[in-house]
Amino acid sequence: MSTIESSLEAGWKLICAVEDIPVLGSRVVKSTSGDIAIFRNAEDEVFAVHDKCPHKQGPLSQGIVHGRQVTCPLHSWKIELDSGNAVAPDVGCTKSFEVKVEDGKVLLKA
Repeated sequence: MSTIESSLEAGWKLICAVEDIPVLGSRVVKSTSGDIAIFRNAEDEVFAVHDKCPHKQGPLSQGIVHGRQVTCPLHSWKIELDSGNAVAPDVGCTKSFEVKVEDGKVLLKA
């Protein structure tokens, strides 16, 4: 059994190839709990958070990725991609999701 097959049996969902997410960009996945934005930064790290800023529910997937953060396109709040927490002085949090890359494929646990 491959690593991906065992991950799928453990409740992970195959989303796409890493290359399908633009560097410093995102891809949106529909889920029963709302849209999930999956981001890829310049270091090819992959993150997943609800596609709603905690401030005014702006679409984080349309924001600017820098390092391990995304800046909301509506009011420039910075959100930590690994935790979903707003960067001080702003306060708030959007839900983050487990995501991993195996054999060049992005897997999400949501």
